[in-house]
Amino acid sequence: MRYQVNNVLAAQAELGECPVWSVSEQVLYFVDILAPALHRFDPRSGEHKVMLVAEHIGCFGLKEEGGFVAALRSGVCMLDSEGQIVERVAPNPGEAERSRFNDGRVDRFGRFWCGSLWEPQDRNGGKLCRLDENLQLTVQAEDIKISNGLAFSPDSRWMYHTDTPNGVLYRYPMDEQGEIGPREVLQRFVQEQGGLPDGAAVDSEGFYWAAMFDGSRVIRLNPANGENVDEIPLPVRWPTMVAFGGEDLKTLYITSSREDRTEQELAEYPQSGDVFAVRVEVAGIAEPLFRSKQVV
Repeated sequence: MRYQVNNVLAAQAELGECPVWSVSEQVLYFVDILAPALHRFDPRSGEHKVMLVAEHIGCFGLKEEGGFVAALRSGVCMLDSEGQIVERVAPNPGEAERSRFNDGRVDRFGRFWCGSLWEPQDRNGGKLCRLDENLQLTVQAEDIKISNGLAFSPDSRWMYHTDTPNGVLYRYPMDEQGEIGPREVLQRFVQEQGGLPDGAAVDSEGFYWAAMFDGSRVIRLNPANGENVDEIPLPVRWPTMVAFGGEDLKTLYITSSREDRTEQELAEYPQSGDVFAVRVEVAGIAEPLFRSKQVV
């Protein structure tokens, strides 16, 4: 299929990430991790609101009662609808001075998953964590350099997860209670052959859409064997994550980065940091809402 890629928001984000479509509001939320800021974009009106956040914000989820659950550098917090901290729930289980939270999302059990990255990049010091309904944060996986690409199969039988610099896509079996088993490698990637897997989302057919950082493209992978079955070329070199949105969930939104790029690179890719939208044939899945026993 030939795709039409549209630049829908000239955000010029330093590190645009974690796009999340709100079905109830029909708007796109996303973050600029390094600003740090939470963005709200209404594609119908073009209204764009920027809400500054107190710390680096790696990822977030929408809450049942409104507001957000978010993974900030220091730990997981509850934010109000303006992005302000309401309560600090759990500290970063890593070393916050050298690690920060990165990619994450809410699963269909209503729990918030958030992964971290190890900033020195000299070892696999990142972690993958889960915040349950009792607001307890537990480490679910380690041996990760940069946690990314978190997504869940439509039937919640599999969890997918990437480690970007190590160029690997993992999958974990999930049982009926949503507990994960040992991970297995689904696919490996080489940067020189089309970029490395960053943020991702799963469509209603169970296929895995990954933004390929440093690869100028988004790819669609078969969940059975990790085979690349389709791709969308992009006008930016550093896409970061995708999200399905629109009334029919057939608009794929794509965030991007301009972090640490030279003047020459930005001259070649001037739209770096912007948000793009592409119509696709297969719908996505509505993002679940975080729910807790304790209303914050």
